[in-house]
Amino acid sequence: MPRQEYSLPEDVWLHVFTFLSVAEKHRVRATCRHFRDVVDKYARLWRGFTVVLSRLSRYDRGFWATLGRRDVRSVVLRGGGGDGSGERKHLRRLLDALPAVTAVAVAGWPEPRLDPLARFSGLSALALHGSRCPLDLLPALRLLAPRLTRLSVCHVKLRSPAAHFVAAVAQMRRLTRLLYHHDGAERVPLRAFREMLGALPRLQHLSWEMVSYRSLPDDFFTPPAAAPAVQQELEGQGCQTLPLSSLELLNYDTEVSEEALVSLSGLQRLSVFHLYSVPGPRCHLQTWLLALHKLTHLSVHGGHRLGAYANCVAESVVGLTLCVDLTLEDLEVLGRRLPHLQHLHLEPWGTTGYVGLVPQLFPQLRTLKIRHHNVSERDFLGLALLDKLHHLEVLDWYCSPRRPDEDHAPSSPRLAQLIGQLRHLTNNRVNITSKSHQDPLLCQCLS
Repeated sequence: MPRQEYSLPEDVWLHVFTFLSVAEKHRVRATCRHFRDVVDKYARLWRGFTVVLSRLSRYDRGFWATLGRRDVRSVVLRGGGGDGSGERKHLRRLLDALPAVTAVAVAGWPEPRLDPLARFSGLSALALHGSRCPLDLLPALRLLAPRLTRLSVCHVKLRSPAAHFVAAVAQMRRLTRLLYHHDGAERVPLRAFREMLGALPRLQHLSWEMVSYRSLPDDFFTPPAAAPAVQQELEGQGCQTLPLSSLELLNYDTEVSEEALVSLSGLQRLSVFHLYSVPGPRCHLQTWLLALHKLTHLSVHGGHRLGAYANCVAESVVGLTLCVDLTLEDLEVLGRRLPHLQHLHLEPWGTTGYVGLVPQLFPQLRTLKIRHHNVSERDFLGLALLDKLHHLEVLDWYCSPRRPDEDHAPSSPRLAQLIGQLRHLTNNRVNITSKSHQDPLLCQCLS
């Protein structure tokens, strides 16, 4: 590139590069040495960047030096090909190059131990997704107990019994988010679960696998008497019940009484995922919705048809996700209950014509997520009637899968035309995007 083309002040280029995606920054970096130096020198260009690594032995010193200059705080480690022997010893390269890491996600790790990760002095979030061999997590969890605030364990083979794992989690007094999904092979003992709840005074979000439970006893969410230090911390926060504000139930179709939900009276967010559980004749979600009067966000994936519980949804709900079977009549019932809904993610199964009803039923929407396939041009452009809408996410933006030699899959020509027309109708008021990127610390169950 000729010198005059990039003779602008460096801070101008820096400002321009802040608008680029990660893929675009890498392309700019490859154009010339000057841009490579600018992109690599300023860590703020990479704020929020997550690096994905596999087979740590293949990375050289230059690679680690480049990551070090970016001040990377979030890392995903994926088990690579081969037998994975020696991966653990190469963790020290990662530790030396990226000492400021605060979040690590490990997927398909081939080694049995992860305690070297405790050497990250600032590590506060750990996610373990899948494993190629049984993992001995207890040493790492004991070392990290004083620091972890987020822990995610999804379909990981444990060398220790589930009760021992839960007991180790109970020592993490700073934990605010906990996810534990398993295949139902080993059920967590009720007493161990309740003692864990009582030992975590700061736990605000819990995501729990429910496939092994057929009915919940009335004391399921009622922890035993908390230790004096824990009780004092709860009282200091003004908590008379569990501090949970968000709960995710995976593969849930379990009988429950309203008495069992008294300890969750302060719950604000409820998500229910039916991934491979077949709903029974009775919709137990009704009980939850009738007992939880402070819900502001509800998310339901699968299970019974919307009509089975639409009349039970609290009028306080402002955020709603529905990936379920429904009829247009069911949606109208919901519209009468939630005329002030602000955030909607709607993916009904096999139902058409629903997008045309959205402006009429939910006129206060600020954000909306939908698919455009099988949506008429009139209904799509009718979203312009939502005069408070500021963000529209189109979940099926691309018309075919991405090829290996492409950065992005090709977008639908029809969608591109519709988006242009909608932007014109709304005077560019609405930000229209494709499906947002998933948090790398989330498991595939929730994607």
